[in-house]
Formats: sequence, C-alpha cells, structure tokens
Amino acid sequence: MTELPHIPTMDMINATSRLQLEANDVRANKPNWGSYLRSQMIKQEDYNFITAYEATKTKEERDAMLAQSGVANQAVNTFVSLITQVAKEQNVRYVLTILDDLLQEDKARADLFHSVAKKEKTTVYTWFLPVLQRGDNFIINQMSLVIAKLACFGSSTLHGEQLTEYYNFLKSQLKVTPTNEYMNTTARCLQMMLRYDNYRKTFVEEEGIQALVSALNSRINFQLQYQLIFAVWCLTFNTEIARMAPTVGLIQALGDVLSESTKEKVIRIIFATFANILNKVEDREVKREAALQMVQCKTLKTLELMDAKKYDDPDLEEDVKFLSDELTLSVHDLSSYDEYYSEVRSGRLTWSPVHKSDKFWRENAPKFNDKQFEVVKILIRLLETSNDPLILCVASHDIGEYVRHYPRGKTVIEQFQGKQAVMRLLTADDPNVRYHALLAVQKLMVHNWEYLGKQLDSEAQNGEAVPVK
Repeated sequence: MTELPHIPTMDMINATSRLQLEANDVRANKPNWGSYLRSQMIKQEDYNFITAYEATKTKEERDAMLAQSGVANQAVNTFVSLITQVAKEQNVRYVLTILDDLLQEDKARADLFHSVAKKEKTTVYTWFLPVLQRGDNFIINQMSLVIAKLACFGSSTLHGEQLTEYYNFLKSQLKVTPTNEYMNTTARCLQMMLRYDNYRKTFVEEEGIQALVSALNSRINFQLQYQLIFAVWCLTFNTEIARMAPTVGLIQALGDVLSESTKEKVIRIIFATFANILNKVEDREVKREAALQMVQCKTLKTLELMDAKKYDDPDLEEDVKFLSDELTLSVHDLSSYDEYYSEVRSGRLTWSPVHKSDKFWRENAPKFNDKQFEVVKILIRLLETSNDPLILCVASHDIGEYVRHYPRGKTVIEQFQGKQAVMRLLTADDPNVRYHALLAVQKLMVHNWEYLGKQLDSEAQNGEAVPVK
C-alpha cells in the first residue's frame, strides 16, 4: 500500500488528547497476572509471554524477544486472547495500551498480526472490530486507534464490509456531544486512514464528508479543527473528491473556520486544502465555482493579511501566492449573476447587494430558467428544507422578484410547487420570514393583475368593449 509522498508527517502525535492522558495512568497500573493464572482465567503460555514482555525495557530488548522462534506467534495469540476474552475492563485497557505502544514503536510489527491471521485464514479486523461494541469509551477509542495502525502500517488492508463498519463507527464518534471527550482520537484515526487513496473512496461513499462538515460546523477547539481539516486535506488529493468540494458544503465550512481562526496552523491547512482543490479540479466550471465560493468566504482578505507577514515556510508562501492569483482572477471575471449563482448553489443565502438590485433582476431573471430551472428549484428546496430565518427571507424575496421580472415566472413557480412552499411560511414563527413570504405571495398574485391591466389598455385602444365590474 503506497502512501502519497507529498503529504508531510502529521502534527498529531503531540496533540494532548483525553486518550493519551488516560493511557499514562493505564500503563502505570499493571494487572496482577499471577492471580489470573492461579484462577485459571488465562493460559500459562499467555502468562509467560505477557510477564516476559513487561520485563523488557528497550526497543532492542523487545525486538530480540519477538525475534525468538515462535514468540511472535505467541505474542499475537496472547494479545488477541487478553483483549477479546478478559472481562475486566481495566485489564483490557492496559493490554490495548501496550499493544498500541508496540505498533507505534515499530510499524513493521503490524505484519506480525497480519501474518498470524492469514495462517488462520482470517483477518485481524475479524478479531478486533467487535471490540468497538464494548461500553467503555477508553477501550473502543484505543481499539479504533489500533485498527487504524494495523490498516495503515501493515500489508493487509481493511476493505469491504469491514471497512464500512469501521467508518460507521468513526462517523458515530464524530458527533459533537458533551459526553464525547475522545474526538481527537477519532480525528487522528482519520488523519492516518485518509493519507491512503484506497481508503478515501469508501469514506466518501459512506457520507464521511458530510460527517466532517457537520463536526466542523460545531463548536470545537482549534486542535480538533486542525486535525479534521487535515483529514479533509488528505481527501482532496483525490481529483474526483476535490471536484465534489463546491457541492457538499466543504468550502463554506472551511471558510467559516478561516474567518474566525487566529491559529496559524489552522489557517495554513485551510489554505493548503483550498490550493489542492483548485489544483486538482480540471473542469473550468467546477473550478470557477469553487473559487467563487472561496471569494464569498472572504478568503482574499485573509490572504492579504497573511501576505503582509513574512514567513520562512516556502509551502505557505506558495499557497498564498497561488490562491491570491486564482481568486483575484475569478473576481475580475465575475459577473453579478455568477456571484448570485454561486451563492444559491452554496445554499447559504445572505442579503448580498445583488438581491436588492433592480438592474440585476431586469437583466438576469430569465437566466433562472437555465439548466432546467436549476436556480428556481434550489430556491424552492431551500424554502422547504431550511430552518434558517435569513435563508427563508432571502429565498422568498428572490422568488417574488423572479416572478415580478419574468413574465411566465408565476407558471414556473407553480409548476415546481413553489407557491405552496411560500404560502406555508405565512404562518412561520419568525416575523421577518412571515413578512417576506407575504411580499412574495403578493407578487405572485399581482403579476396576474399587471398582465390583465396591459390587456385592458390594449382592448380599450382598439375600441373593444371593456366590461365594468
């Protein structure tokens, strides 16, 4: 399994996580293996290995021990047995922690486990994935870290249903809740896994990007922001995944973090991710939309601030220059409709100047019919699905303006059930939403009267009888 050479060493080992802090205490509390042996709760060979292994003091001693005939096989059997068959959680924590240490000390040791599993016509993941169902948070997160290392360090990859099962576990751990104190470990697992292209596709297929975006949109600390964005950055080395960035809310989520972050390493990794997206995407329209979304996130302003500072990091300087050139070019070529279209496609409507410009609506209302009424459909979908009062206000306003400036707009809106979507907002809790929905409904109705008035004027000029009501 080949790792992309241009991804640098991860800045994650030094991150202080809940798991690392607890692991220090776990290592200091060795189980009383003698009592386990006397109670016949572990086998003699497991006792012999684990006590001898604990007695080693250096990597060289451990290497020499594992190199002895038959010891490597016994090591694997003992670790698997103690992790999967011992009931006491404190002892399982301990064994998992020293197994994690064993793999971290020498990545090649992962293949000891894969080799034994292969001889037994199974996989290490068949042994260890069920451990993720235990109720102890330390155990399941330490186990998830061990699985990631076995999948990335060893020759036997995690794939198929087992990879899906593992990703589903990590996604569940990405949910930001007051009781989830191990998200840094989940992020660390993703940082390792997504460095490899063969693990990226399944992650995306299992809606992993959406899980990352949701986590980034929550209130999380800067270290966790960095780790999750690092995972996103790894994903964008895949061209097909980079192409998806403008349509899955990824650029907006990173833009929100960028606008608020003061941490240099967070800003750097966002710039690197944005540069990756623009570098990898070859389709001009997709690349243009990605650039426009970055501009709307006020990335240019942050680039100017970063450019004013002097750094010794050539990669950062290169990213800043590349992004500045690309985004400045996109602004120069930007029409008001391009700006509007990108905003609507992002799903994050605000009262940007184009919404209130009569000139914009006179010139561009017919363009809403392009691509099989794509913009109209998006606006209606936002009315039906969004809970954000600002988005509902702007979408209602825009539908009203489309109807007012496009002669057959009312028919189009009704065809896609837009009228019902607007009218449902007349009873919304937010008074601003009710107000803009009412204005939109008035425009939907008045449009008929304006048309009728023109018809009446025409008939009067032709001397035809005009009925009196």
